Amino acid sequence: MNMLDLGDVKLHYRVDGDPDGAPVVFVNSLGTDMRLWDDILPRLPQGLRFIRFDKRGHGLSSLPPAPYTMGALVRDAERLLDHLNVRDSFFVGLSIGGMIAQGLAVKRMDLIRAMVLSNTGAKIGTKDIWAERIAQVNNHGIKSLADAVMTRWFSEEFRAKPELELWYNMLERTPDAGYAGCSAAISGSDFYATTATLRLPTLGIAGSEDGSTPPDLVRETVDLIPGSQFHLIRGAGHLPCVEKADEYARTLTKFMKDTGHV
Repeated sequence: MNMLDLGDVKLHYRVDGDPDGAPVVFVNSLGTDMRLWDDILPRLPQGLRFIRFDKRGHGLSSLPPAPYTMGALVRDAERLLDHLNVRDSFFVGLSIGGMIAQGLAVKRMDLIRAMVLSNTGAKIGTKDIWAERIAQVNNHGIKSLADAVMTRWFSEEFRAKPELELWYNMLERTPDAGYAGCSAAISGSDFYATTATLRLPTLGIAGSEDGSTPPDLVRETVDLIPGSQFHLIRGAGHLPCVEKADEYARTLTKFMKDTGHV
């Protein structure tokens, strides 16, 4: 395990695979940590350098005072990649991670060669929805949201499996302030105008049962970028990398090959 002290936040990060390989960066969703990608990495081509980290307020990273801004989350990713001397990465962002990807691509095109926007949007939800959710977390704790979150995250079939308990536990162990802080960052973000200026290979991935970022939102977002591709994973919710790991990994691998990353 590694910790990078950036002054205002300490980021927990991990590097796997070939240290000299082409970099692949993963950024996970609200209420999860880097373990979200555990089932995906072994299914990807060998010889790559896999980089993961916990967002501020999540996992083993530190918990700065909330609320957070999307600019701060983008800057965290930027400073980590600069620290690791990363350029021209294959960047996979899911949910809030996909918003970080969009912001970083606009700010630092040298860091991202190709981008996967998974289960995300240029804008997610409304200020009222996020204000309600933040108030509930602050007043009643993250456990009060857990059942509703599981319904948005996973298909009915997956919610009947014992593995669901793992994701309940991961969500409920996220600090209330970390969840609320990142929720505020999502609430204040609208990337429609800036994402439309991007010109880089982009793949959108959606889950047919996603209750947080429906397929139409993902498609609408990637359609802002000329030449983008879109892939729908049927029978999966907001975290298809968990429910349909084989298909998710195959989709990433194909896009890596299409863009010359492997």
